[in-house]
Amino acid sequence: MTEQTLLESNQTILEHLNDLRVRLTWAVVGLAVATAVSFAFTEPLLNFIIAPYGEQLQTLSPTEGIQTYFRVALVSGAILSMPWMLFQFWKFISPGLHKSEKRYVFIFVPAAFLLFLTGVSFAWFVLLPAAINFLSTFLPGVFSPEWTSNEYIGFATTFLFWLGVSFEMPLIVYFVARFGLVSSKTLRQQWRFAIVGIAIVAAAVTPSIDPITMILTMVPLIVLYGLSILLARLGQGQFERAMALNAEKESS
Repeated sequence: MTEQTLLESNQTILEHLNDLRVRLTWAVVGLAVATAVSFAFTEPLLNFIIAPYGEQLQTLSPTEGIQTYFRVALVSGAILSMPWMLFQFWKFISPGLHKSEKRYVFIFVPAAFLLFLTGVSFAWFVLLPAAINFLSTFLPGVFSPEWTSNEYIGFATTFLFWLGVSFEMPLIVYFVARFGLVSSKTLRQQWRFAIVGIAIVAAAVTPSIDPITMILTMVPLIVLYGLSILLARLGQGQFERAMALNAEKESS
């Protein structure tokens, strides 16, 4: 990579903004198409999400069932279109890259989507059952859990989606370091702030307020932050070697 960074290219600011508009438009189109496709299997998917609760969900308004149905279709569409949206993000930053660096799209998109699915799977198989068990059995002599479809599907889909996004952190850090925007030293020095940030993220995405579920959410995120430091060192080394090689070419 030359003196150009991720944020620099031969484009003007207006061209950058126009390109951003185009990429966002294509991302929304992909999301809309994937959501439309999701309607074909939204009902079985809805039953699948309800299965851990083990009870039929209530609806307290005439439109709540329809709203819940569309929410599941939208989240399903977002997951299905994730590779397409990641590709649009890559197309947006690609003008600031060399031709040799643009080939990383074949690593970035599949790896980011795989990490996203890993996060969703971890949330589904480990965290969500623990949260549902805690919430549904909390003070059984006092509370009778009769959850509505809007509330249950809301916290389940939000938790699954955003934890999946959180699992993409190491890959994003690697590419940011690869383009010279962050260093592994900075990440190591800021680990205390990172722990606080992870705790805030865990509290925001965790569907229950019990400390066990929150800790279960924090542990993999902390591990991912450690992995991010290692990948940042790798990306930083590649960036420094590319800069040194470019400087050598310019001096010769």
